[in-house]
Amino acid sequence: MFGKIIGAIAGNKAAKHVRGISGTGGTLLGIAAPTILRRMGPLGLVATVAGGYAWKKYSDRRQTQRAKSTEPSVLAKPAVTSL
Repeated sequence: MFGKIIGAIAGNKAAKHVRGISGTGGTLLGIAAPTILRRMGPLGLVATVAGGYAWKKYSDRRQTQRAKSTEPSVLAKPAVTSL
């Protein structure tokens, strides 16, 4: 019981830092995550951690590509002429 309460609080706090998940959704994920991971066993835990790591790397790479694409190129800058 205490594990579900702590999981719900942690899920709610984590949802504030994740785009697309509301506080209620984070709470529900926090309640369900320990049960799901327990049933998946050690191999499931390793797969979940590896998947989370891969998703983080993908998200970071995508974010840097977006930042590069919105950055003005050198050719787009106006030439400075002195009068």
